[in-house]
Formats: sequence, C-alpha cells, structure tokens
Amino acid sequence: MFQQTIASRIDFYGVGVHSGLPVRLALLPAEPDTGIVFHLAGADGLVHEIPAVSSNSVPTDLSTVVGDLKGSHVSTVEHLMAALYAMGVDNVVVKIDAKETPILDGCAAEYVRGISEAGVVSQVAKRRYLRILKPVCVELNEARAEYRPYAGTRFEIEIDFANAAIGRQAYRADLTAARFTRDLQRARTFGFMADVERLWAAGYALGSSLENSVVLSDDGRVVNPEGLRFEDEFVRHKALDAVGDQALGGVRILGCYRSYRGGHRLNALALKALLADRKAYEIVEMPSRRVDPVRHAPLVAVAAPAYGPQVL
Repeated sequence: MFQQTIASRIDFYGVGVHSGLPVRLALLPAEPDTGIVFHLAGADGLVHEIPAVSSNSVPTDLSTVVGDLKGSHVSTVEHLMAALYAMGVDNVVVKIDAKETPILDGCAAEYVRGISEAGVVSQVAKRRYLRILKPVCVELNEARAEYRPYAGTRFEIEIDFANAAIGRQAYRADLTAARFTRDLQRARTFGFMADVERLWAAGYALGSSLENSVVLSDDGRVVNPEGLRFEDEFVRHKALDAVGDQALGGVRILGCYRSYRGGHRLNALALKALLADRKAYEIVEMPSRRVDPVRHAPLVAVAAPAYGPQVL
C-alpha cells in the first residue's frame, strides 16, 4: 500500500552488452515520489539526471533506452527495471558511470539478489497505481500488443521464431515477487550466430558472450555448453523484458499486458499508446488499513497524483 525504497546502497560491476565497456552502477535509497532516476556521470564532469519513464524513453529494437540518444542517455535498462518493479521498489537513484547498464549474466538474477540482500523498506507516501479501464492495442508488422482490464498485474507473452530451438512458446502469469524470482529472473537474453557479424559491424553486441547470452546456431542448436536454464527460457526472457519495459509507466499497472512476437520497440509503443489515451486508465491508490479488520476499503481514484505516469 505504501511506496518502498531499498534499505542500503547496492553496487554492481560489469560490462555493457553492446558497448563492451566496463560499467560501475550503484543503487541508492531515494525519497518518496522520486521514482527511478538515473544519475549519469558525464564526460563533462556533470551528473545528468535521467528519469526512467515512458515520456523519456526511445523505442529501439535491441534494448530499452532512456534519455537523449544524441546526448545523455542510458541503454539496456530493462533487466534492472524489471528487478526493481517485480521486487516492489518504487524509489531509487541509479548512479552509473557509462551509457549502458552492466549485462552481468544476461538476466535479472544479480539485481534481484542485491535487492534481496539489502532489503526493501516502506515509506510514508502511499503507492499509486495505473488501472486499465479499456483495451488499448498496437500492431507493428506481424507483432501485436494489448493492454486489457484485469484485477491484478498480469503478463501473457507469446513468441514465434522460425529457429527450431525456439519455435512457438507462451508464458502467462500474474506478476508477484515470488513468481518473478522463480520463473523469470534467471532467463537470459538470447541471439543468433547469423546476426553476430552484422551487429558487430554496427557497433552492437561487443560485450556479448556465452557467459551472458544464449547463442543459437543457424541449424537450431544452442551453442552454450551448459544448455538452457528452462526449456522455454526464450519466452521467459521476453516476459522479463516486458516487465522491465512496463516499469517505465512510472507507477504500477493494474491490468493484463499481452503481446505476440513482441520486443522492446513494441512494448514501448504500446505503453506510449496507453498513456496517450486518458480514457483508457485511471490513477488509483490503496488507502491505509482501517483499525476494523472486517472492513476493507476499495481502490479509490485520485484526481492529481504527485507520483504518476508521465505522458508525451
């Protein structure tokens, strides 16, 4: 019912999956209504504040980016955002010394571990939610995404690849911290050998390796010697990405998010379409518990939230 932050500082070290450059990232406790804000140490010696919200995001195919691509920005934020969102962290300052978060082992497990070890603390401000009131759908080529009303936070993600190792897979579940930890946090990013040279030539995937990515051969084999962590690890990772991309709503979303053949660009476009339609949602809050345990107050609408979605 109340906003939360982490109990103490958490440090991470690694390399950017696309840049291949070393990255130092620290999560710091933040005041209520801060949201998730990146503090990027710039080459000019200044610290650039970059709020992690949809209105400040750039739709791309390879990762989720917040900020200005021609200036101060941070890319590949989706795994960190997913961990914060799933673990119930509303307010955090993310100190970072590079324009890309560390890929770590290609999933959200290290972030979840750090948050769990540090602990999460409740704050005085009430948490606000974005409740879906009507369906909102977007299509992009052969892909489709939709928000629908639902009494909870639910993800229904389906993928369909020609590669024999993947094929058609689906993941459908309500999001809780326990379920995210069990089902999604360890699902790694994946890519195809056929794309490697093209990505390298374009300056991407320079930090990718078998230690942080599942790699698929042209004939449908998993190249990693240890194999997969889950039989359907590919769709689980797509679901993990969807959680992180939805976190850019600025508040927690009460509704069902469905996608077919989706990715970061589609997730971003769907969220922007939702936030652009003021009749598609309302901002609500959980009131404080009453002394009388028999009476349970419902979600109530608030007119002008201080901590709400930011819309273009």
